[in-house]
Amino acid sequence: MYTFDLVFFCLSVALYAAYNLYIRHKEAVAPGFTIHGISRTARVQWVASVLENKNGILAVQTLRNATMASTFMASTSVLLAVGVLSLTGNGENVRHTWHSLNFFGSVTSDMFALKILALLLNFFLAFFCFTSSLRLYTHVAFMLGAEGGPEDKSHMGCMAEKYLNMGANHFSLGMRAFYFTVPLVFWIFGAQFMFFGTIFLISIVYALDKTPKQVMHQQND
Repeated sequence: MYTFDLVFFCLSVALYAAYNLYIRHKEAVAPGFTIHGISRTARVQWVASVLENKNGILAVQTLRNATMASTFMASTSVLLAVGVLSLTGNGENVRHTWHSLNFFGSVTSDMFALKILALLLNFFLAFFCFTSSLRLYTHVAFMLGAEGGPEDKSHMGCMAEKYLNMGANHFSLGMRAFYFTVPLVFWIFGAQFMFFGTIFLISIVYALDKTPKQVMHQQND
């Protein structure tokens, strides 16, 4: 009974996971291929510049913006999760309305509950990723402000670079989970909509991830 929905769900998750692994591979092989690779290099240079010039104001302002973005996205994830939970109170009415276009998949209450659970887990995953990035950014702020000898500063600089990139990676993972909300919402209307929504999402995210051609040409020159 649930075969059609589960097959398309697994297919959509596999497609999205394969795309993210592909982007990770391209970033490792050719950092200039994605905006994430360029940003990673820029963050390393930013830490070195802050420590060399002792520009505390720049560090505070930049990290404040990063923590504000993580806080906003974490709060948004929780609010959306609460909004999804509110659907369970009117589950029967919503289920019949939203399943009006579901011609192939299951329209039972059990499958609807599974779809809501998947949406909730996705929002909670995004929440934990954003809060983790917020925690790492806080550690970076203390590392950049630590006083010590040249060796200590070199060690703290390396740790700050590592934690800053880790925080950015967690934020990026949270955004990936946030993006996957689109196919999951389409899944409520029908499994076929989830599959096409995943393909549409990948095409949009790829355009956002890939470095503009002009920048790539300048790097090659």
